[in-house]
Amino acid sequence: MKDYYEILGIKKSSTDAEVKKAFRSLAQKYHPDKKTGNEAKFKEASEAYSVLGDKKKRAEYDTYGRTFAGGGPSQGQGGFGGFDFSQFQQGQGGGVEFDLGDIFGDVFGGGRTRTKRGRDISMDLELSFTEAAFGLERTVLLNKVGYCSDCKGTGAKDASDMKTCATCNGNGSVRETRRSILGTFTHERECKDCRGAGKIPKTSCKQCKGEGVLHKQEEIKLTIPAGIDNGEMIRMPERGEALKGAQAGDLYIKIHVKPHKDFVRSGHDLRMSLNIKLSDALLGSSYTIPTLEKDIELKIPIGISHGEVLRIRNKGIPSSSGSRGDLLVGIHIDLPKKLSKNAKRLVEELRKEGL
Repeated sequence: MKDYYEILGIKKSSTDAEVKKAFRSLAQKYHPDKKTGNEAKFKEASEAYSVLGDKKKRAEYDTYGRTFAGGGPSQGQGGFGGFDFSQFQQGQGGGVEFDLGDIFGDVFGGGRTRTKRGRDISMDLELSFTEAAFGLERTVLLNKVGYCSDCKGTGAKDASDMKTCATCNGNGSVRETRRSILGTFTHERECKDCRGAGKIPKTSCKQCKGEGVLHKQEEIKLTIPAGIDNGEMIRMPERGEALKGAQAGDLYIKIHVKPHKDFVRSGHDLRMSLNIKLSDALLGSSYTIPTLEKDIELKIPIGISHGEVLRIRNKGIPSSSGSRGDLLVGIHIDLPKKLSKNAKRLVEELRKEGL
């Protein structure tokens, strides 16, 4: 097991201030960009400080010789165990200026780089109930940043007529040196002139003025699949905003389905209610009911009960597999509030029959 106190060269009784001081000294000495740098020792010191610099983790380490899952730094400590960087904001801390995102993104983040891509965009699309059920194709117009149609995103009047970028000498990146509380750091940044390409056009495209992209209105054809539901999202890769020398972002379409006056969706099934007369419930009958395509005749069986559900196969919502849900019709029997003398007499006769 690692002895974090030994790694930082301090005693177990050391104060928080002494822990910070020891870590800062080792970080300045072993940072990989320094002549005395040692990446392994630098990471080891950082690991030790991430535990001993956090009161909760340090208490766990002192008691059990380890820290436990979920025992991360407390709020406000930014993952450095209470090391206070607030005094080193730009323009403070003895005149030393630096960018915390640059330093600790590279130092503690392992030098990870992000893949360049354009911005994702989203839009809302309202559909009728029937359109959502059966799907459709629709064309929309979007105002967004897109690749220049004249230069195909290269920014050059002639894509084959390019020259080496003078700013980065064709490397696509430039080195910058920054001073910080941990010493002097050298970073590589993407060249702003060529945007990482290492080459720039000898003659810029007149349409986009060498940017390769521009704001424009773009026509996009959408294919809405059958059976899509309210609130679902469709993702269209690389149909978002463009970025010169990089992949375009994605377009997300959020679907809003209007309610239907007759149907309520339940998965791929449809539900509806049908009010029928008492006499039709007793003697049977037929009713005209709507479906998504056209009206049909529904046979009411003799003696149907209130609340009973009749199932009509394959009249529901289509699915991506080609199958289709059912239409479920809930029966509600209307009981008359008033009876005529003749109707009352007939009901009394039914009572005598035991009905």
